[in-house]
Amino acid sequence: MAITLETGNVLLLLAQALAYFCVMAALFRIRRRVGIGVFLCALGVMHFLETYLAAVFYIQLPFGIISPGSTVLFSGKLLMILLLYIKEDAATVRQPIYGLLIGNFLIVALVVVLRNHEVVPAVPGREPDISFVDEMGWLMVWGTSLLFLDSIGIILLYEKLGRWLRNHLLLRILISSAAMLTFDQLGFFLALHYVTGAPWHVLYGGWAAKMGAALIFSLMVLAYLRLVERCGSEILPSRLSDVFDTLTYRERYLDLLGESGRDRLTGALDRGQFDSLGRDLALAAIDAGETVSLLAIDVDGVRGINDSAGRQEGDIVLRAVARLLIGAVGDGRYHLFRYGGSTFVLLAQGLDHRAALDLAELLRRTTARADLSERGEIVTVSVGVATGSGDGRDLYGLYSVAEGRLNEAKAAGKDRVVGSGGLVRG
Repeated sequence: MAITLETGNVLLLLAQALAYFCVMAALFRIRRRVGIGVFLCALGVMHFLETYLAAVFYIQLPFGIISPGSTVLFSGKLLMILLLYIKEDAATVRQPIYGLLIGNFLIVALVVVLRNHEVVPAVPGREPDISFVDEMGWLMVWGTSLLFLDSIGIILLYEKLGRWLRNHLLLRILISSAAMLTFDQLGFFLALHYVTGAPWHVLYGGWAAKMGAALIFSLMVLAYLRLVERCGSEILPSRLSDVFDTLTYRERYLDLLGESGRDRLTGALDRGQFDSLGRDLALAAIDAGETVSLLAIDVDGVRGINDSAGRQEGDIVLRAVARLLIGAVGDGRYHLFRYGGSTFVLLAQGLDHRAALDLAELLRRTTARADLSERGEIVTVSVGVATGSGDGRDLYGLYSVAEGRLNEAKAAGKDRVVGSGGLVRG
């Protein structure tokens, strides 16, 4: 029986997908012996070809016109990036993500310079097509930007799905890849339509082909994980915030915060700064006869949030409260420290006791009204206020008094402010 043109194209695509995956999986398998760099280089060298094929090379399938560049090469690359993450970690997979971004942008930048040369026709009839170079440059920039978003998105979605589909590895891979390939198809087609005038039916045919590619490559990735490197559904999903921080190099920023005296989680000054900077500021103010107040602020119920919803939700609340406090007291004479756990200390120079109580009450009301929890729960704070020199002659004396008043506020039902004379607000 004769094979139709469309059936032949489908078979050729399947052969290309199988060849691509087998070669890349083999390089990945021997990464311990020859180095991960071989796999990464093979992963990145075809981006220009992918973009070129997506722009000019189309074939007919039963459900529409598609580009093998997008269907096989790009889809395969995205699944290879996900495989690298599954078997290695976020710190490893971010290398090709950023390498592809920088390398492809560098290609376009160099072409912008090269096109300003005065070209000599050394070979008769062979002259550069500058319009084609410009067209490919724009598509490279846009396609590379989408690949960057696709790569981070597929990993984050894979981890997010792990909360519900821990024992269904194929579904996690398939749903995350199908979702990001849909996003990519929409995004890249818009640029393709604008630059080359590609007709709209290319969008639909390409999307259907990418969904097929998502299924085929997901099955091959699953087979590799189960048969070659023995990865089952027992792997626990990672914390989404940790994965995002690593993929975006935010953990390096957090390390710098730690080196600069900032708390990594909240951005407030850390305990070391409280013991050094806070001590010096309080002592200098008291010795000079100036007023200085200390507010001991505790976020109510964080331990319960950690127990019921997980530490990640508790961290979200602490970060949100810290941002609110920092935004509310932006004055340079106010310093917010994270003392430890869910407790913050606000050291306010030039603020007498009555003004400090007013500030504490403002912070209490503002916190209770703000939407700080992803689960929609009301977040409150309890505050103890002490003012020098009446309540203490140094930082630790002030903190001791403020901590005692904070404990009174907690014992009175939380969401309270306590200063001299007992319960003041709440």
